[in-house]
Amino acid sequence: MAAALEIRNLHVSVDNQPILKGVNLTVKQGEIHALMGPNGSGKSTLAYTLMGHPAYEVTAGQIIFDGIDLLELEPDERSHLGLFLAFQYPVAIPGVTLANFLRQAINAHRRAKNPDDKGIPIPEFRRLLKEKMDLLKIDHSFAGRYLNEGFSGGEKKRAEILQLATLEPKIAVLDETDSGLDIDALRIVAEGVNALIGPDLGVLIITHYQRILNYIQPQFVHIMLDGRIVESGGADLALRLEEHGYDWVREKANES
Repeated sequence: MAAALEIRNLHVSVDNQPILKGVNLTVKQGEIHALMGPNGSGKSTLAYTLMGHPAYEVTAGQIIFDGIDLLELEPDERSHLGLFLAFQYPVAIPGVTLANFLRQAINAHRRAKNPDDKGIPIPEFRRLLKEKMDLLKIDHSFAGRYLNEGFSGGEKKRAEILQLATLEPKIAVLDETDSGLDIDALRIVAEGVNALIGPDLGVLIITHYQRILNYIQPQFVHIMLDGRIVESGGADLALRLEEHGYDWVREKANES
């Protein structure tokens, strides 16, 4: 049975300021959803809340993942269950190579399932990493660089997608993966995501713009305004936004 991420009537505040005001959304394995909205609508707040960022206070509602209440779990526990977040602004970690970071992440997942696990053997990890880098068309030398240190915007986002490929989550949230990328970098990152899409991976793409959706085709598009999802539809909804902006959505939301 496919795992599902179910967001039910979610209300979230930051510094006692309400940001999310009743979000309802379900993403299943094998589905591609896009969440669109202008700056300040609450999209990134939703992403950080899903992964358990301590600055975001859930005041009402539920987040159910694969039948388990995520609000009771720490961020690493949510990751171990199969939830993944690709950051809009990935952090650099000097002195830690990308390969070592990925091996430690894999081992943490393995030990969460079996505390006696000795970790992935080095030869097996090297084979896995090479396989994933080849799939994403990433040069093998990338693995020896310090995580995100001196990386271009496109390289940072490709490193996030490599993490996604290596950890093999059930649901991935991509928080404005297109942010700061030129058209060539965007295409390369999108090709990486498309290489991973399949029945075992559900994706929630958070974005301002239609352009990434030219490369990654969503089955479902949702529009967020003022902390609520006010409109949902198919891929054509994103095209309508590109053509007409958000004013018609605001007018419709105000009428209702």
